[in-house]
Amino acid sequence: MDIASFRPMLIMLVSLVGAGLIIANRDNPNKREACSFGAAVIKFLLVISMLPGVLAGNTYSFTLFTFLEEVSFSLKVDALGITFAIVASTLWMVTSIYSIGYMRPTKEHAQTRFYACFAVTLSMTMGVAFSANLVTLYLFYEMLTLITYPLVSHKQTEVAYAGANKYLFYLLGTSKAFLLAGMLLTYAVAGTLDFQHGGLFPDGVSAPILVTIFFLLLFGVGKAAIMPFHAWLPAAMVAPTPVSALLHAVAVVNTGVFSVLRIIFHVFGVDLMQSLHLGTVTAVLASFTIVMASLFAMTRDNLKARLAYSTVSQLSYIILGGALLTVSGMTGGIIHIANHAFSKITLFYAAGSIYVITHKTDISQMKGIGRQLPLTMAAFTIGALSMIGVPPVSGFASKWYLALGSIESHQIPVLIVLLTSTLLNAGYFLPIVYNAFFKPPDEAHEHAVAGDKDGGHDDEHHEVNEADHKCLVGPLCVTAVIAVLLGIFPNLFLNLAKLVIG
Repeated sequence: MDIASFRPMLIMLVSLVGAGLIIANRDNPNKREACSFGAAVIKFLLVISMLPGVLAGNTYSFTLFTFLEEVSFSLKVDALGITFAIVASTLWMVTSIYSIGYMRPTKEHAQTRFYACFAVTLSMTMGVAFSANLVTLYLFYEMLTLITYPLVSHKQTEVAYAGANKYLFYLLGTSKAFLLAGMLLTYAVAGTLDFQHGGLFPDGVSAPILVTIFFLLLFGVGKAAIMPFHAWLPAAMVAPTPVSALLHAVAVVNTGVFSVLRIIFHVFGVDLMQSLHLGTVTAVLASFTIVMASLFAMTRDNLKARLAYSTVSQLSYIILGGALLTVSGMTGGIIHIANHAFSKITLFYAAGSIYVITHKTDISQMKGIGRQLPLTMAAFTIGALSMIGVPPVSGFASKWYLALGSIESHQIPVLIVLLTSTLLNAGYFLPIVYNAFFKPPDEAHEHAVAGDKDGGHDDEHHEVNEADHKCLVGPLCVTAVIAVLLGIFPNLFLNLAKLVIG
């Protein structure tokens, strides 16, 4: 049953109001950050309030206005949308606390702008999650790109602007060149842009036109980081770690893969995807990205850069799941939205904690660091095991369903890709863990500051004490625990995935 409700719009407005309060309290850091956390809590509670109804098979919709025949600015909360919304709203609360522990000790400038842009970013993210049609999704998708530019370029250095400009070029370039064209062609052919279970195209549309539309839409979603449209993501790592964590492990990248799943499930539909063999081609593209990004990750010594390429690879697991077009495969892709987010944000949090406490950014500098930062590196280990797919951490459930989906669809090459990528994941994560816990510290780096790759600092000795950084260490422990719990108790997201698949 579809229920008319103002709550989808209210969820977006909460963080916009929060941004205003953040700016109004710019001279009082405690109040400013309380506004950020308060808005995050309210947003989360509003999202959760709709969960029982969605699990019961209901949807919640709100239409603000209609500007063309069959085209409206509309929001609709369904199982796929609330999956994304739960993840993003939960992690905004955690990141609000983590940001305090990061931004204050590093004395980052323009912190009010940072928190305000963060809040608006979450509004745009929710807009994408709850979009009822392609045009609404497109508008929020574009606004998300624009509002995150100040976050990516936050440091306002030459390197930061170069990374942010690449970010903007790739995301605006792909959306304008491909996504907009695909959307206009969809409307011309289908006469509607409303997402529909099973797809929105009528019978009789020629295959070449449909194939053209699909690839315009697929490559137009640059935020999904499918190769070769992935270079913006590593470039965006010039941002402060809280930005890298939430935007490039959750909000921005999940917006991309979420949009691809919308296209597969609710623009084309499983039957049409199968009849045109689009699932197979998409699976090939996703598989190539998974393997190549993993190989790139193995060559990176900078920890955030390695995590960035890991993200490129892991995002394509979600796309691969949708492209398999089997119940198990699609289930694996959908639940990986949550499983990847909580695991990867733990890894980014850990990278930020290492930087703030020790000023180290390169993996080669981190020998023995597990003895100095036991909680940080224990959480990092949990996140790494999840990315590898080791039970009982959440990533195992994703890979299990993806492997089953590849068998169900008789795509043995995909199964080989999954096994190969698992070995590659282990190849670039386990050496970090081994060096951290089982190798003695490198004396050459003990009293050195690790350069200015994540922000410049003068050389000086720094006491290493996790207890003095509760706002950093606490959030990463929370997300690590959640990553384990999602592996042991996956039913919430599995049930939502079943509703999406129908």
